[in-house]
Amino acid sequence: MKKVLTIAGSDTCGGAGIQADLKTFAAHGVYGMSVITAVTAQNTQGVIAVQDIKPEIIGKQIDAIFEDIEVDALKIGMVSVSETIETIRDRLIEHNVKRIVLDPVMISKSGYPLLKEDARKALITNLLPLATIVTPNIPEAETITGRPILNLRDVKEAAKIILSLGPACVLLKGGHLEGTATDILFDGKVFSEFKAPRLNTKNTHGTGCTLSASIAANLAKDMEMTRAVEASKKYITMAIEHSLEIGKGVGPTHHFYEIYKKAGMMDE
Repeated sequence: MKKVLTIAGSDTCGGAGIQADLKTFAAHGVYGMSVITAVTAQNTQGVIAVQDIKPEIIGKQIDAIFEDIEVDALKIGMVSVSETIETIRDRLIEHNVKRIVLDPVMISKSGYPLLKEDARKALITNLLPLATIVTPNIPEAETITGRPILNLRDVKEAAKIILSLGPACVLLKGGHLEGTATDILFDGKVFSEFKAPRLNTKNTHGTGCTLSASIAANLAKDMEMTRAVEASKKYITMAIEHSLEIGKGVGPTHHFYEIYKKAGMMDE
């Protein structure tokens, strides 16, 4: 069985972060492992508080995995502070990690800042150059590039800029633009478009975490990048289409819909 590690924050309501990543790994048939960078108090209505884990403990968590288990791919999510980012960079270089999916989590859907201002430059400088693929949404890409993104032409220009910062590939997610939900993958040579209908649901908590975790799982299974992204786009679209009406706010996606359906376990 392929083994995939997520380095991210914990979400108490289970829709995003470490919990979403582990659910996604399980749905893809890979063995999931985790390094927790922060503990959040949150629910479907928003983030209430965040406590960052000490960088020393984060480093020890990473070392504990790599000293014992072969990691086929790795996903990085919420990393709040510069010291954490530098620790992760040092450990990934030391352990010679090859397949890295970076989801540059900056702000929660409720507007809570998950990446401190002084850590944004650290993330761009230290983690982007290590990434096999980076998966920003429109607001995150605007923050990274310092320019507005209003249409697909802007998306492609932003992808070029982000690629120049070091990652091997950029998947710029177009969900914040109007019309069809179109994501753009750029590998320095070719732009590939991945389209899906815009679904009429408010329950999209954890979509970015789930998509990036899916890509990591697919890369671990030796999928070529374009195919990995295509399969992950279909997976997240399915998970949103059958999202769960849980809580009073923005509910989570359904990570196991296909599995439950095939097993006759659906509780509609």
